[in-house]
Amino acid sequence: MSKVTFEQLLEAGVHFGHLKRKWNPNMAPYIFMEKNGIHILDLHKTVVKLDEACNALKQIAKSGRKILFVATKKQAKDIVAEKVSKIGMPYVTERWPGGMLTNFPTIRKAVKKMSTIDKMATDGTFDNLSKRERLQISRKRAKLEKNLGSITDLTRLPAALFIIDVSKEHIAVREAKRLSIPLFGMVDTNSDPKNIDFPIPSNDDASNSIALILDTAIAAITAGLEERKFDKEKEVSQTKEKPLRKAKNDENDEFSNEEDVIDEDTVETVEASAEGNAAITDAPKKSPAKRTTIKKNIKE
Repeated sequence: MSKVTFEQLLEAGVHFGHLKRKWNPNMAPYIFMEKNGIHILDLHKTVVKLDEACNALKQIAKSGRKILFVATKKQAKDIVAEKVSKIGMPYVTERWPGGMLTNFPTIRKAVKKMSTIDKMATDGTFDNLSKRERLQISRKRAKLEKNLGSITDLTRLPAALFIIDVSKEHIAVREAKRLSIPLFGMVDTNSDPKNIDFPIPSNDDASNSIALILDTAIAAITAGLEERKFDKEKEVSQTKEKPLRKAKNDENDEFSNEEDVIDEDTVETVEASAEGNAAITDAPKKSPAKRTTIKKNIKE
């Protein structure tokens, strides 16, 4: 995971804030200075906060959960739709549907309507409808696709929200806080960072600034997904190796049992020969007097 540098942030204009009269006092710790009536953000703190946010995003992606990106402002919607779709994460770039998190089952019903309409188009149900009914259904499908098409794969509540402009998306922030969903957000000098779990002090109006912060976050998520894929492949390989190891261990056990049988037989033969030798050595020796008498008897 590549880390963004101070120079890259400076070139992208991440340090530019809003006018002094529009500032939020809670952003004072992240403001470096004021110049020509405009607040300048402290990019050193931006680097630190961005690294913290990227590490948290990486862990969430590694666990296999979804991160919902929210950006309905004109400067950000095209950038978010283009970049986030590549990593397979859900995003909202049109109007935020009220109750999307707090009333999630109802939103899922609306998403299922899209799949029902698609099924009608494939199974021939459309042929039995009039031209006006088909037109109404197709318009309804287009409207649902525009508002909810990017969250069709979101089958449950997201693990976190990444918001481009926390002031504009205040409804999404409120719903996430009510459900205790972690919040990642680009926080400008006119925003309140206290409501955001991982605030990233940055310029949320310039497209270059949005693209740079978003690229860094997406790189962290991609790294987490790759680690998850590697761990899964490792588990699969380990499960395949276990039966092979077990078979090898069984063969080794059988071979060792045969050796034990052979050793027992050899031990018995050795013991028997040892007993015979002992019997021979223990036999009583005849005295010389008895030998001479035996020889005399033989001569006679």
